Amino acid sequence: MKKTMKNLTRITLISTIALLTACSSSPDKDEPLLKNAGPQTLYTKAKEQLTTGNYNAAVETLSALDSRFPFGPLSHQVQLDLIFAYYKTGKTDQAIATIDRFIRLNPNHSDVDFALHMRGLVNLDADKNLFQEMLGIDRSDRDPSYARQAFEDFRSLIEKFPNSRYAADAKQRMVAIKDRLARYEIEIARFYMERQAWVAAANRGQYVVEYYSDTPHVKDALQIMIECYDQLGLDELKQNARTTLLLNFPDAANRNDS
Repeated sequence: MKKTMKNLTRITLISTIALLTACSSSPDKDEPLLKNAGPQTLYTKAKEQLTTGNYNAAVETLSALDSRFPFGPLSHQVQLDLIFAYYKTGKTDQAIATIDRFIRLNPNHSDVDFALHMRGLVNLDADKNLFQEMLGIDRSDRDPSYARQAFEDFRSLIEKFPNSRYAADAKQRMVAIKDRLARYEIEIARFYMERQAWVAAANRGQYVVEYYSDTPHVKDALQIMIECYDQLGLDELKQNARTTLLLNFPDAANRNDS
C-alpha cells in the first residue's frame, strides 16, 4: 500500500511538473504570427503595438521583421520604428547600433535627420537618472559622457540639416545640455577646491568661461577662479578675473576682494 501511494505521489509530481513545463513553454498567441506572417502583416501588428504603447512587444515584432525581411520595401521604415521602440524601452546600445547602421547604409535617405535627432534623444535619455529626478536630488557631478555625445548629435543634425523640422528642438536641447555640462565643471571645480587643488579648480572655472559663456554658471566660474588665483598668489590673473566678474555681474559679491 505504501509503495502504491509512493508511486502515485511520484506520478502526480511528474504530471504536475510536466503540466507546469508545458504551460511555461507554451507558445505565446502571437508566436505563430511572428513565425509565419508576411512582412505587411507583421508591420501592421508592430504599428498596433507602437500605437498602444506596447513597446517591448513592438521591439520583438520589428526585430523579427528586420531580421527576416532586411531588404523589403518596408525595411527603412521598420528600422526607423525599431529605433523609436528601442528608445522608448531604454535600450540605449541597441538603439545607437540601429541608428548608426541606418545612417551608414542610407546616408542620403530623407529621414537621416530623424535618425540623428533620435541619436541625440537616446544619449540624452541615457544621461538622466530617473530615481534621482524623482527624489529631487541634483547630481550634477555624475559622468556627462552621454550628455556630451547628445550635444554632438544635435550639433551634427543642425549643421547637416539646418532646415530640418527637428532643428529647433535640437537647438533648445543643446542649450539645456550646455547648462548641465557647465554645472558639472563647477561641481568638479568645487571638489578640487575642497582638496586645495587650486590649479585644477581654476582650470575648470576657466573652461566654463571659455566654452559655456552663455550659461548662468559663468559667475560661479569667475568667483572660483578669483579664489584659486588668490590662494596661488597669482595677483594679475586674480585681478583679471575680478574685472571680468564685475564687468559682467556688477552686483556680484566678491569673497576675495581685499
